[in-house]
Amino acid sequence: MAKGHRSQIKRERNAQKDTRPSAKLSYARVSVQKACFVLDAIRGKDVQTALGIVLYNPRYASSLIEKLLKSAIANAENNNGMDPAKLYVEECYANKGPTMKRVKPRAQGRAYRIEKRMSHITIVLNER
Repeated sequence: MAKGHRSQIKRERNAQKDTRPSAKLSYARVSVQKACFVLDAIRGKDVQTALGIVLYNPRYASSLIEKLLKSAIANAENNNGMDPAKLYVEECYANKGPTMKRVKPRAQGRAYRIEKRMSHITIVLNER
């Protein structure tokens, strides 16, 4: 086989793949800044503590992150065979997504620009 053969390239890419359980939420209708308030609170905590934090957090982003965290726990349990009692949140971050641009009419024929921001949220778990 040639060095740049397609199957060899795929094999090498799969060998480098990250095996930690994770869950991703794309195009969440919450800004990165608002999502990071909740993500900073659960980073490094075990999953039971993290679930308690997001369950009683009044922010809108916490309901999205709660679903995402439960999904990551289920992925770890079913796909990787990990024990949910030993899991902790190793990484969690929000990246900037597309922005919806809207216009709000104002007085004297002017218009204000409204930006409705989106984010891509990722949670990565690991075992202690």
